[in-house]
Amino acid sequence: MKNPERAVIDRMFSAFAEQDVEQFVATVSEDTLWIYHGTQMIPSGIFEGKEGVRKFFENILGTTEVISFEPQQFIAEGNMVVVLGQEHQKVKRSGRELKQKWVQIYTVENDLIVKMEEFASSEEVGEDVS
Repeated sequence: MKNPERAVIDRMFSAFAEQDVEQFVATVSEDTLWIYHGTQMIPSGIFEGKEGVRKFFENILGTTEVISFEPQQFIAEGNMVVVLGQEHQKVKRSGRELKQKWVQIYTVENDLIVKMEEFASSEEVGEDVS
């Protein structure tokens, strides 16, 4: 049986896959805190509350085309869920493609995400190395 914290994260990932911003935001608490440490190519950011998470989500969809998003391993203990994964995206403005590996750490209370912290690494795909 899946723990309830993992089920919340699964609902959030499903909303992300469907690009459903309202269902995505519905998985977080009013005072949620999202900390993105950034990568070599994507800047760091801190997003607070439901509106901050909405901005985080809309920024991703507005600037990139998600080619693949793959949560690969889940580690759940108590009210925390750690997810290891990778993604492939295309930057809409430049057409550049990026691949990313990441670790996301979620804290869940009362069936809502109260904190997310992400550590990621990115690389450009298809670079012409001459």
